[in-house]
Amino acid sequence: MFTLYKTYCPYVSPFDPCKPIGEKVFSTPPNLYMGFQPPNLPQFSPEEALRAGTLWKAFYDPYFNPYEQGKGARSE
Repeated sequence: MFTLYKTYCPYVSPFDPCKPIGEKVFSTPPNLYMGFQPPNLPQFSPEEALRAGTLWKAFYDPYFNPYEQGKGARSE
């Protein structure tokens, strides 16, 4: 099982003048988890593919800002 969002905790200096972000989040594209493109992958219709930015549903990755509340990616 893979996740499209990864987290890590950066070093926080005691001399940092700004309030630190305790946990940073970054997204990874779905193609990292597919070694090769298998045949007969499900496809979007041409109109949907233009909106999604890819023809294949397995490669679709909507972006949500993980630091904004209420967008559906994750809640803190």
